[in-house]
Amino acid sequence: MTAMKERFSTTELTALRNDLLQGGMIDSREAAELLQVFLMGRGYGVSPQAALDAAFRVESAGCSMPILQQELENLALVM
Repeated sequence: MTAMKERFSTTELTALRNDLLQGGMIDSREAAELLQVFLMGRGYGVSPQAALDAAFRVESAGCSMPILQQELENLALVM
C-alpha cells in the first residue's frame, strides 16, 4: 500500500467525524453540507452532488475514519 500525502490531520478528521456522529448520524444532506464546509474552510471548492455522494459512502461505512479520510482526499483531489 503506497502512502498518500494526507491533506487533513487526524485531529481535523476526528473533529469532523464527531460532528457527523453527533445526534445519531445526521441525514446525508446535512452530512454533505458538513463535508463541504470542512473542505471549503481549507480552500477547496466542492460540488454539492460530489459531497452528497461522498456522504452516502461515509454513512454506508459507519463513518469509519479511513473511509472518511479517503472520501475527503478524493473530493479535494477533484478540485
